Amino acid sequence: MKSTLLITLTFLSSLLTFSQNIKSPSEFLEYDLGNRFSRHHQVVEYYEYLAEATPEQVKMIEYGQTYEGRSLILVYISSEDNMINLETIRNAHLNSNKKDNSNDKAIVWLSYNVHGNEAVSSEASMLTAYELITKKKEWLENTIVIIDPCINPDGRDRYVNWYNQFKNTPFNIDPNSKEHHEPWLSGRPNHYMFDLNRDWAWITQKESQQRLKIFNKWLPHIHVDFHEQGVDAPYYFAPAAEPLHEAITDWQIEFQTTIGENHAKYFDANGWFYFTKEIFDLLYPSYGDTYPTYNGAIGMTYEQGGSGRAGLGVINRNGDTLTLKDRIAHHHTTGLSTIEVSSLNADKLNNEFKKFHAKQDFKFKSYILSGNKDKIQLLTELLDAHEIEYGYTPVTTVRGYDYNSGNNNTYKTSEDDLVISTDQFKGTLVKVLFEPKTKLSDSLTYDITAWSLPYAYGLNAIASEQKITSTAQNKTNDVLNNIDFSENEYAYICRWESMKDARFLSDLLKNKIRVRFTTEPFEVNNTTFKRGSLIITKADNKSNPEFLTILKETRFKHSRELTVAPTGLVDTGKDFGSSAVKMIHNNKVAVLTGKPFSSLSFGEIWHYFEQQLHYPVTVLEQSYFNYIDLYQYDIIILPETAGVIEKQTMDRIKNWVKNGGKLVTIGRTVNSLAKDKDFSITQKKDSAENDEDAENGKDNSEMNIIPYSGNERNYIKEMITGAIFKAKVDKTHPLSYGFNNDYFTLKLNSDAYDYLEGGNAVYIDHENKPFNGFAGSDATDKQKRSVIVGSQKYGKGNIIIMVDNPLFRGFWENGKLFMANTLFFMGS
Repeated sequence: MKSTLLITLTFLSSLLTFSQNIKSPSEFLEYDLGNRFSRHHQVVEYYEYLAEATPEQVKMIEYGQTYEGRSLILVYISSEDNMINLETIRNAHLNSNKKDNSNDKAIVWLSYNVHGNEAVSSEASMLTAYELITKKKEWLENTIVIIDPCINPDGRDRYVNWYNQFKNTPFNIDPNSKEHHEPWLSGRPNHYMFDLNRDWAWITQKESQQRLKIFNKWLPHIHVDFHEQGVDAPYYFAPAAEPLHEAITDWQIEFQTTIGENHAKYFDANGWFYFTKEIFDLLYPSYGDTYPTYNGAIGMTYEQGGSGRAGLGVINRNGDTLTLKDRIAHHHTTGLSTIEVSSLNADKLNNEFKKFHAKQDFKFKSYILSGNKDKIQLLTELLDAHEIEYGYTPVTTVRGYDYNSGNNNTYKTSEDDLVISTDQFKGTLVKVLFEPKTKLSDSLTYDITAWSLPYAYGLNAIASEQKITSTAQNKTNDVLNNIDFSENEYAYICRWESMKDARFLSDLLKNKIRVRFTTEPFEVNNTTFKRGSLIITKADNKSNPEFLTILKETRFKHSRELTVAPTGLVDTGKDFGSSAVKMIHNNKVAVLTGKPFSSLSFGEIWHYFEQQLHYPVTVLEQSYFNYIDLYQYDIIILPETAGVIEKQTMDRIKNWVKNGGKLVTIGRTVNSLAKDKDFSITQKKDSAENDEDAENGKDNSEMNIIPYSGNERNYIKEMITGAIFKAKVDKTHPLSYGFNNDYFTLKLNSDAYDYLEGGNAVYIDHENKPFNGFAGSDATDKQKRSVIVGSQKYGKGNIIIMVDNPLFRGFWENGKLFMANTLFFMGS
């Protein structure tokens, strides 16, 4: 390690003499790069300096801002001629599928610091940019380099500020030192605690949305996502591990090997350790390597050992000291090596990019979707962001795979049905996002194995092997019905079917409009309204002189169809004065944070209330939770946890529920309640837990011998790695208002619980096989007769359990109404 450190220091210091005119990062920052962490504004200022000092080679743009107001920037670096013709090169590249395309430039996009506490990345980016314009100009003659020096500035500054506050002087390499142990609110995620490296396809976060706009304007040949892993891990670079999605071309795999071999040459020369083809696969479509790959790029993850625990220096388990300067050198080397290989293969990259987007060998040629128009519109907004083309079908008959039944069926389309074809520039991305079943080359994967958008959005879908003709014109009628907001009308009715309805309700409550909901179906003016429909009466709001004005403005703001009821007497069902029509209360909500709860799960809840539902939520910290008056709150939400909730905390929560509170538990937090005998929640056991032969001293002579190396694969029989299961819905339960007869749930693990006595809103009956994704054989057996979403009375209050997190990564759109139903309907 000492010799490696010497090489590294010599390597870094030699860069200072490359140019007398352009300041190196160390010269500009006035400290040696690697001696401290640079804050985000310092990184931005250095790139501003480069753009001002060398405008013929460097251009910097701000493409957006974070939730906390920090700049998101891109830096373009190339030769003077290329910079003059930058827009021409970009257009030629995007038109690569046209015969007259003459682009011969390689486009390389380097993304740094998507995880904020993997803080070496931004430091390395500055060094790479400096050397490109001072020493590697020959590579830039046929290469456009695009650098995003920090995808996640909010998270990175959170880490850097914390580290600078708590580090020793000089830094302490003892891994037990506080400077190597971030607090619960780490720097890894963004402001809302989302992992931005799982958000490329779903674009739920502001940073992702803004980045995707500019990414789609370029669609690079090469995209590298720079990361860090544990302090003891050697460097990882491509080629990637299995499973590789079947949509990835042989060329994309082959060129990863070409790049990896070039990296290995430099790492071997320096005696640096590295590995390839392990752990980091190319399957889940929302990563910084897979999303570009499905858009025709060579998408790669590079992983340096270090991350938040490394600080400026730490001793690893081998007794070697890993410094920030080491980490900079490694990322800097692979960055330059990537550009070198790309420059040498520019023609091949262009040719293969063109072939990628010209291929049409997809089994399914068209995806036809139908259902709630709000959900259709929400999906089209996602398609627009990805620049995926779509249209609307004429009335016709198609045959194909039915997502709801899992069989091939014949379906008669309507003019409002959405059709997405794979016969387009983004055809591969369409296949990956919409395919009904993900083909796995290996069941050991780094992430979830199912994500099909029709299931995620709660839409009916047919996958057809024929190309269905469509029109680009949206035939959906977006013109709101014309109604009279008159003092003479008795009430106004709104259906309850989507998150748009929930936002409408939230806005009404914020403006002090009183709203009721029905617990039974009814009919007015030959129109049937289901359970959960909203009823806004003049009588309830007679003390509000702005009632009709607010209702009218809010209705137009949220584009809601309202039905006028001239009387409280319905045609069929319960009248508006019935006890079946209940008042919605403006409940006060709190969410508990801190250990042992998942910061990611907390972030999903926080983002849901603030950015999606627009409803106030109070964030309570575990450290002082036991000292506050819980009776200020109507609902308390416990995020996911794999740990143990303190007994004092649980005792206080139990007393609060007994006296009328509503407790919401998500994911593995349900297990904390199942372990408490006071709650009637029973977790189903794994087959391994049921096998007590060893404990009972039984004869194990017939037991199969499993090789030590095969333990991991044997264990996956008990696992579910993000698979989609079909569940039944009790539409009479308040938690299920707005849902259809079936719900497709994304199971993130094998946890399963027996039916609840209090009510099973969503449950798996005898159907236990996943519709999509991997589930081990033993794990699937456990899902029979299990609850997914349900409620249990406890004293005067209610416990709501959501076994499968409906807010997971903010992308499972069809599950989000469960939380709104909990807020507005449960216990009213």
